[in-house]
Amino acid sequence: MARRSTSLAFATATLLLAALAGCAPVVDPAPPPAQHNACTKENLTTKTPGKLTVATDEPAHAPWFSENMPSNGKGFESAIAYEVAERLGFARIDVQWIRVKFNNAIAPGPKDFDFTVNQFSISDERQQAVDFSSPYYLVRQAVIATGDSPIAGATTLAGLKGAKLGAQVGSTSYQAITDIIQPSAKAQVYDNNDDAKKALQNGQIDGLVVDLPTAFYITSAQLKDAVIVGQLPQVGLPETFGLVLDKDSPLTGCVSNAVNALREAGTLAELEKTWLADVAGARELT
Repeated sequence: MARRSTSLAFATATLLLAALAGCAPVVDPAPPPAQHNACTKENLTTKTPGKLTVATDEPAHAPWFSENMPSNGKGFESAIAYEVAERLGFARIDVQWIRVKFNNAIAPGPKDFDFTVNQFSISDERQQAVDFSSPYYLVRQAVIATGDSPIAGATTLAGLKGAKLGAQVGSTSYQAITDIIQPSAKAQVYDNNDDAKKALQNGQIDGLVVDLPTAFYITSAQLKDAVIVGQLPQVGLPETFGLVLDKDSPLTGCVSNAVNALREAGTLAELEKTWLADVAGARELT
């Protein structure tokens, strides 16, 4: 497959994100001035007055975060959280981080955070329980394997049919196994990607499905003998990440406005270039 240029890849992703943001069930990205004025620190009702409580999982992995320290502003999603906070009028010192497990964050019921950021894919099913901001990242799913795995050289989905594959529980990576690959062996689920990586290393599974930037990070910085088998085809609407909020949260519109403003200003694209690998060249599994 020909490798697209980084600039073309980012331009295409930015245009697609903008189009998807227009389809997302959020407020108009260009509300009247009165609504804009409402989206400021002094007018927002947050969990702690004058503070913005942001959640993510434990541990928080690169390239989305750095050194499992969300508050350091390093990593794509940590940086986005602080950019959104700034757009809402919150200084860095006003942002307080808490840890919430992935599945708990998207479960029905009231939340302890104002929003959470943890590679949450926007879906109709999840939107029954929580709100999403407009999308901040266009994502693909990928399969990784150890070099001696029987699927390391697979080039098609058919080559994965007999494989034992794993993914994090409740994730769209797991859904990609069951809906797109549809292997003959039951998919294995793990509480987090750390447990899944150990299973891969120990030969308990043939391959692990994760989002593409995570696949690049795992194979380049964490598992020396691992390879990216390929990225999975996109089925239906493109998969996008959004910030998660309480269902019917009064903050949803303002948070979406902030994400939209970051996209329009080119900030999201710049953060992507800074923190995420150039994933344009990963092989397509057809």
